[in-house]
Amino acid sequence: MNGNCLCGAVTVHFEPAADKLGACHCEMCRRWTGSALLEIDAKPGSVRYEGPVKSYGSSDWAERAWCDTCGTTLWYHLTLPEHDYYSISAGLVEDAGGLTLKTEIYIDVKPGGYAFAGDHERKTKAEIEAGFAAFLEGAQT
Repeated sequence: MNGNCLCGAVTVHFEPAADKLGACHCEMCRRWTGSALLEIDAKPGSVRYEGPVKSYGSSDWAERAWCDTCGTTLWYHLTLPEHDYYSISAGLVEDAGGLTLKTEIYIDVKPGGYAFAGDHERKTKAEIEAGFAAFLEGAQT
């Protein structure tokens, strides 16, 4: 897939890891994007980009990136050396790559006025953070 930021200064190229869109309602994603992060998981090793990218280390294991010219949200990236996980902003890609929403996470902390239609997987904050804890523990051993 190919995408670009609002001003066109950043282009992103990647292969989707699966045929799906995801949505994250965590507080950090909502503050960062102004809403939920609608994203496409990239296949490890497939992300390439050009342009003025800036990033912020939002935790001990992840960073969030944006275009330094127009501010467009680009991706969430795990910075652990043994993992190459990118969650690419679906808004970069025309028609969100034609993909369908199949997963919503942090569903129990989303604002009451947010509602995505359809029958898809929904996970709570506790479910996601338990998975992250196991993932990070495995990454450190």
